[in-house]
Amino acid sequence: KVEIFIDWDEDNFNSSMSNSDILLTWNFPTSNLKKVSPNLKWIHCISAGVEHLLPLDWMFEGLILTNNSGVHSKKAGEYGLMSILMLHNHIPKIVSNQKNKKFVSLFSTPIAGKTIVVVGTGNLGGAMIRLVAPLGPKIIGVNRKGGAVDGCTKVITVDKIDSILPEADILYLATPETPETKNLINRNRLNLLKPSCGIVNIGRQSTIDYDALCEKLRTNEIAGAILDVFTPEPIKPNSKLWQIPNLIITPHVSADDGESYVRLTLDLFIKNLQLFISNKKLINQIDKDFGY
Repeated sequence: KVEIFIDWDEDNFNSSMSNSDILLTWNFPTSNLKKVSPNLKWIHCISAGVEHLLPLDWMFEGLILTNNSGVHSKKAGEYGLMSILMLHNHIPKIVSNQKNKKFVSLFSTPIAGKTIVVVGTGNLGGAMIRLVAPLGPKIIGVNRKGGAVDGCTKVITVDKIDSILPEADILYLATPETPETKNLINRNRLNLLKPSCGIVNIGRQSTIDYDALCEKLRTNEIAGAILDVFTPEPIKPNSKLWQIPNLIITPHVSADDGESYVRLTLDLFIKNLQLFISNKKLINQIDKDFGY
């Protein structure tokens, strides 16, 4: 039922796509796509984020775009649990003290009763919540619709975020890059956080003002941070990020399963391919208006 053709670059894109129904890809030329590929019905992007394809004004009527959301969940959940516990146990400060040959005992309590604010409660944020919730913290979710999330004490919409930021012991960011999430955690919102708060970002750098965050880490107005996403990547050798105290940098490894990512991606794609052949609704459809 399926004829498979593999191309390696964009040199032959027009001819390769001239009679194709499906495209499995990460990036591709979007200009005049309807003319280039008049039979195209479905594109699957092999990443969870599709910000490199925004705005989606190139999508024509009837074209479906799906993404890899969910493939990252198990690994992202474990990274999230690790990073939450690292922040709660002062590990960014302890690592900074180690670099400076300072033996300072920084004690912590069990995490039960502490408040974790999670901005972005989809597959990535949700996977972390499921693992952390049994330890007993108060988890407040923040998402676009305010819909209930398993493990959250309560969930609010993004427009009410200012009301709960002062409560956060840990602020966990797991949002895609969209026009609505850019600079969401700006300097003013960082000012709402208490000095003992820690921050994790596994979404996109654009969500938070890294310059303002660095200033606050230097002056101990934020207790610590673990950052996994940057623009550009890799971080340049002369970036000031390397010298910021109480900051742990991980090189965009929070969600990708180094052994199983290709298999998990193909499992998802083939499941959708079966649905496509059966004329059923596909999993992980991107909303053209929202960009995720």
